Amino acid sequence: MEQWYWWMILGMAIVTYIPRAFPLTFLEGRELPPIVSGVLRNIPFAVLGALIFPAILFVQEGNLLFGFIGAVAAFALAFAGANVIIVVMGSIAVLAIYSLIG
Repeated sequence: MEQWYWWMILGMAIVTYIPRAFPLTFLEGRELPPIVSGVLRNIPFAVLGALIFPAILFVQEGNLLFGFIGAVAAFALAFAGANVIIVVMGSIAVLAIYSLIG
């Protein structure tokens, strides 16, 4: 392996480590304001939504309805308070039935 690979790996390790170490070292023992805690608690959901939404539009080439039906099924199950596994399996089941019918 060339030397620049090692520098690149080291750089990526440092860039990944800093955001994890900063809160751990500087915010240890301090309580964050409720608004900041609320925002940080919702970041994973926002990122997940940003990753999933474009894929909904391109699930099946030329058939936007397929992705829309799956998204509506998943949203309905999640809104009803179902577990994440139930939401995923339910939307897969709805789309399997839709594929058999259509």
